[in-house]
Amino acid sequence: MPHSPAELAPNVETLAHTHAKPLHWLATATAMAAVIATAGLVQPATGTPADTARPTANGPQAAAPDAAAVTYPLDCKGAPQAVTATAQGDLDGDGRPETVAAVRCDAGSGTPPHAIYVLTQDRTEGARPRVVATLLDTPQRQTTADLTVSDGVVTATLLGYSSPEIPRYSPDVKKLAKWRWSGGKFRQELTDSTARSV
Repeated sequence: MPHSPAELAPNVETLAHTHAKPLHWLATATAMAAVIATAGLVQPATGTPADTARPTANGPQAAAPDAAAVTYPLDCKGAPQAVTATAQGDLDGDGRPETVAAVRCDAGSGTPPHAIYVLTQDRTEGARPRVVATLLDTPQRQTTADLTVSDGVVTATLLGYSSPEIPRYSPDVKKLAKWRWSGGKFRQELTDSTARSV
């Protein structure tokens, strides 16, 4: 059944709430301004952050000296030298790592004694690593195991012999030795409470 024009006309009273008043527009404009301002604050920044774009004040972290690039003060009577263990860490607190190397003659047979050296490298470009300290020398007739650097302390297990009659392949003395940089030199601390400066 067709509707009369009067029936199709909207009820003015029921739609009266849809008419905008000045206060309504003011509230809407304030809300929109707040949304736009918030979006501007959380918008991702462009470019590279200054903290990651620039190197640190001390520059990039220096590499530890290469133990393979050094000729050691070890007389091997013509036999080659062999680096059997290395450890790295900042031993003197200057922010640059040193390398500690356990080195012995590569005699091909027997158990040659170890020497333990500390290596450093100058900051100048092209500088080569060099030996700055000897922590253990071969006349002590000891071999080295478990060489580590932690918190500026060098630690090694030293294997040796109680008498010349003990076979060189069967060490019967074991000591844990530690070296720490103190007062301008490395000081050795042994588990039997003896200490020696090198």
